[in-house]
Amino acid sequence: MWDFGVGVRYINGRENEEMVAVTNLTKQRRLAADILKVGVERVWIDPEAAEEVSSAITREDIRKLIEEGIIKRKQKKGVSRGRARERARKRKLGRRRGHGSRKGTKYARLPRKRRWIMRIRALRRRLRELRDEGRLDRRTYRLLYRRAKGGMFKSVAHLEEYIRANNLATLETTEAGGEKRGER
Repeated sequence: MWDFGVGVRYINGRENEEMVAVTNLTKQRRLAADILKVGVERVWIDPEAAEEVSSAITREDIRKLIEEGIIKRKQKKGVSRGRARERARKRKLGRRRGHGSRKGTKYARLPRKRRWIMRIRALRRRLRELRDEGRLDRRTYRLLYRRAKGGMFKSVAHLEEYIRANNLATLETTEAGGEKRGER
């Protein structure tokens, strides 16, 4: 089993000349672990109070020492998420996504259906905006809505290019990229 003696002093990795008597606290450590509901490795015993701990032989004695702070529960060792968060920030900017970092195929990474959902939602959002601003009448809106559903437009830019080319917007025409989307 473990030798949880407390009291040997080490200086610079070597045992000090004057050896302090080692007190065997295995039983106390086991009892404390049971009371604290942790493993024996996570029980901390104050080296200064080794004598006092060695005289504690009942669970009640151990509980008293825990209350006094002579025996404590060590914190669990965890794996830091710091590096993972940093990587996630980089990926958000488009870094670390090159060919050498890819495992799945193009459609395993972003399935066709998910691509379609993203595209159709963007197109429908833009059509709604144009209709609500009064640039599209209901008839033209329905026509473009159905064409978007049919997969005619590959992007919002493509939709706006189509609207401009066919003079479908009634009031001022949409400008390619010149219009700020944030102003609604």
